[in-house]
Amino acid sequence: MPTTRRRGGPLTALRFVVLAVGAFLALVPFYYMIIGALQKERDTSVLGLLPLPGNLTLDNLRGVNESIDLVGALVNSLIMTAGVVGCTLVLGLLVGYALAVLSFRGRGLVFALVLLVQAIPFQLLMVPLYVMVVRYFHLADSYLGMILPFAVNSVAVLIFRQYFLQIPKDVFDAARIDGAGELRILVSIAVPLVRPAVLTAMLVTFIGPWNEFLWPFLITKDAEMQPLAVSLANFSQANSTFEANPMGAVLAGACVLAIPAVVLFLTFQRYFTSANLGSAIKG
Repeated sequence: MPTTRRRGGPLTALRFVVLAVGAFLALVPFYYMIIGALQKERDTSVLGLLPLPGNLTLDNLRGVNESIDLVGALVNSLIMTAGVVGCTLVLGLLVGYALAVLSFRGRGLVFALVLLVQAIPFQLLMVPLYVMVVRYFHLADSYLGMILPFAVNSVAVLIFRQYFLQIPKDVFDAARIDGAGELRILVSIAVPLVRPAVLTAMLVTFIGPWNEFLWPFLITKDAEMQPLAVSLANFSQANSTFEANPMGAVLAGACVLAIPAVVLFLTFQRYFTSANLGSAIKG
């Protein structure tokens, strides 16, 4: 029996090369950030991407830690981010479930308002939010003041709504016939079926508040309450006091800021697959 030739060999190799080049270009900024953070003397040339071993040091990271409270700033960022992610998941699941499964008057209007929020830049709302949070609620220099404006994420609401719409209605009807309430259906049936949506919304929400600078900069004047992004910005403005490599110190702080997001993505990226929602129905 004659052997069949594999077709598409050169095309497959070309695709692999294109993907490899794209991955390399995407990773170069991260590599440059790490190398810049380890350099004793700043080298912005192309040859700086391959530094000599004698030009590598950890003094930049130690310098940042001595200039700012690195651990305290990380804790502030973690508290703010955890609060935003927690509020987003809870409120997003509730609103997404209501818009997808429940029938009530004004559901279309609520969904239209969620879409409208997507078209409004956060910068337009910053001044009234600042007045409301600082003057009316007196939440300046507090974790609640940093978390409150980001507690509801319209992107997460849309993600959950679209996933809930894929669940067959017979699943909810069967649970209601068995006497389950809507909250029990959401927690015990709907959420396990949309686990990829929960993980996706968590990652998307985490990146925003973890890297957020402008709002915490406005709301926190106490250095002990500032998250890492704000602390690094204050350090970069006064980096003339750091004699070794000011830019390297800033890049070292940026590495510390980027590591949790990268670790979170690498940990959960294999779960970003569509669930077999139809498997809940027999036949």
